[in-house]
Amino acid sequence: MDDNTSRERKTELRRQFRRVRAELSPSDRTVIDAAICERLSSTAEYQAARVVLCYVSFGAEVDTHPLIERAWADGKVVAAPRCVPGTRDMEWYRITSFDGLLRSAFGVQEPDPHTMPQLDADVAPSLVVVPGLTFDASGFRLGYGGGFYDVFLSTFHGAAVGLCREAQLSASLPDAGVTDAHDRRVDAVVTESRVLRH
Repeated sequence: MDDNTSRERKTELRRQFRRVRAELSPSDRTVIDAAICERLSSTAEYQAARVVLCYVSFGAEVDTHPLIERAWADGKVVAAPRCVPGTRDMEWYRITSFDGLLRSAFGVQEPDPHTMPQLDADVAPSLVVVPGLTFDASGFRLGYGGGFYDVFLSTFHGAAVGLCREAQLSASLPDAGVTDAHDRRVDAVVTESRVLRH
């Protein structure tokens, strides 16, 4: 498959899953997302982690605020990502509250690198929570196209878990023709009703 065809399929799939996500009511999303976070907190990956690397959810993404609050309550160190301008690199900064976060060019809330301490993402044992528009049971994901998490996961040594509502699960992203050689799978995908490991 050529690059143009793959790009077109990714664009169409992103459009499809944005539509699926938008069709869920805010109240349904709240219930589903709470169940996802509860299920994640019972996994071995979460239980073993001293450090939880987690995006601060934005818009209709799976809401990570309850998960982050749970991690604080459990005495875990929580770090949020900052996308480094002009690169595909992410830096991680420890957060102890939602105060003081800055709105990035992408519209997401990120830590302030001037006031929050930077953290080595590979402090063991650590868990990274990965966003995506859709995941499949093999741990492949389709994100927003920035490539930040693929770059990060290529050198990360901890556990990686994707959060995905059942309605946004794909059968097989490789079969859909939207995976590339640089795509990195997560170790597990957590939905409101199950944990998928490959």
